[in-house]
Order: sequence, then structure tokens, then C-alpha cells
Amino acid sequence: MDRVLIAQIGAAHGVRGEVRLKAFTEDPMSVTRYGALETEDGARRFEIEAVRPAKDVLVARLKGVADRNAAEALTNVRLYVAREKLPKPADDEFYYADLVGLAAHTASGEAFGTVKAVHNFGAGDLLEIEPVGGGATLLLPFTEATVPAIDLADRKLVVVPPADV
Repeated sequence: MDRVLIAQIGAAHGVRGEVRLKAFTEDPMSVTRYGALETEDGARRFEIEAVRPAKDVLVARLKGVADRNAAEALTNVRLYVAREKLPKPADDEFYYADLVGLAAHTASGEAFGTVKAVHNFGAGDLLEIEPVGGGATLLLPFTEATVPAIDLADRKLVVVPPADV
């Protein structure tokens, strides 16, 4: 089954089993709209009983997680939902999962690297690209100026890297 990462459990919050939840959805509260969330392998399912916004995260109560020890055991667990439960993205929107693995080429068609991850540290999305031939990965802003073309069908995108790269 094709799954999309939509949240990650952070640290325990308080002593009653609540957890901090980092949502990767455009609207963080939408994590409650898709039913039970699963681990990547589908071995565990988590139902959100209650959720509230907090500074930079959500605070969630998960069914069956009743105390701090149980909540701490879930730290860093990534939560997925079946792709078919998600809305189809607009023409100018993408799920991070669709971008990872795309081949990056320059506008002239020269192979540049491969998208390894998409990050957002608060100032906008960044593509982490592993350059052709190896070496340190590069972070490029995921903007129309830096990434003018994306072709999901052909699994590639065009990048305009900074002059010093």
C-alpha cells in the first residue's frame, strides 16, 4: 500500500500520556481527518482521541497511550496515511513523498543529482540534493525560481543552482 508521511510523534507532554505531534500537512489540524494513522510498515495503528495546537506542534492524546512511559516509548515514531485518503494536490502542489527520489537536472539537461529529502525549518521548503558523483548534499530553496519545472511522470525536475555550486 502506498503511504504518505503526515506526522511524527515527538516527546511526551505531561504525565497523562499525551504526546507532541509534528504535522507535515498544510493545515496541522487535518491530521485528525484521515482516521487511524499507521507506522510505515503498517504494524501499528494510532487513533487520535484529542488534539490541540501548542507552540510549533500539536499536543495529542492517542487511544491506548495512558501514561508518560507509554508516550515516551513513541518518541520519533513516524505516522503515515494511505495515499488514497489524501486529497489530490493542486497542479502547483506536491507531497514531499512524490519529490524524494526525483532526478535533478540543470536547465541545459545536465544531470545534477537526486532529491534525498524535503525539509522545512520554518523559512520555507528546501530540497536536499545528493550531487552526481557524491559529496556533501546541497540544500536548495524549493521555489519556482530555483525549481522551475517538475515532471512527476518522468521522475525528474529542473534546478537552477546558485552560481557558486
